[in-house]
Amino acid sequence: MWVNQAQEQWYSVQYWFCFLIIFWPKFYCNMIELKQVNKSFEGRQVLHDINAIFLSGKNNLIIGASGGGKSVMMKCMVGLERPDSGMIEFDGRNLLALEDQDLRDVRREIGMLFQGGALFDSMTVEQNVLFPMEMFSTINHTQKLKRVNEVLDRVNLVGANKKYPAEISGGMKKRVGIARSIVLNPKFLFCDEPNSGLDPQTSMVIDKLILDITREFNMTTVINTHDMNSVMEIGENILYLYQGQKEWAGNKKEIIFSKNERLNSFIFASEFLQDAKDMRMLEAKGKISEVRDMDELTK
Repeated sequence: MWVNQAQEQWYSVQYWFCFLIIFWPKFYCNMIELKQVNKSFEGRQVLHDINAIFLSGKNNLIIGASGGGKSVMMKCMVGLERPDSGMIEFDGRNLLALEDQDLRDVRREIGMLFQGGALFDSMTVEQNVLFPMEMFSTINHTQKLKRVNEVLDRVNLVGANKKYPAEISGGMKKRVGIARSIVLNPKFLFCDEPNSGLDPQTSMVIDKLILDITREFNMTTVINTHDMNSVMEIGENILYLYQGQKEWAGNKKEIIFSKNERLNSFIFASEFLQDAKDMRMLEAKGKISEVRDMDELTK
């Protein structure tokens, strides 16, 4: 009798363990999943049967040539465009089947960093960051200002509150945009070409900031980008679109060893980048050290 009860308890433990392994990510992770998403405009198919998962706490990059469907895909994900068919799930909630109130609730969980910053020129930095809170938050003004100062501090813009967009650099404008996008504590962060118009060094600063914030707040960050440095540095989960179709998916390490010809011709288009890929492959295989004295090697 006692043995039977022990076996039943053990089977119960195994059942719940398997249940958690299978379903825990869907219930408790800020995950976005696209299932067989299609979109066309005036008879021209732009997205073809897209299936993809964007993970929480990760930088999820969407890459591909101009006109390949990246922007349309992101617009569908944030609700600016409606797919012809398929499902877009935020934490298991199908965006396309939600009632108005439930849809507004999901949108409150979304932060957006626009390509050009999209700051209001007539507003100060503080007022720009405060804007979403004035629209959606019910806390008092003092608490709102406290939150604004917190996010400005997080993006290293302490003391910039009263400056106008015309008085700050391109990199600072991007950081103001990031502060505004996270001021409501979103679960999901969408970034459209965050490094557009920035020099390489500033681009690296923005990449690291987005990476750190994503991990710190365990957000699901989705980034549209043409910046191949971003792909190689912060590409934790990468989706490559080719003519509106999912051509390849992986991470920044897997991309080095990929045999996909379309992907390689897009990412490593120049001889210089092909050489860089070869060096990364040798590093990954331990053929050369990641820390090396090039002067010594080239003697």
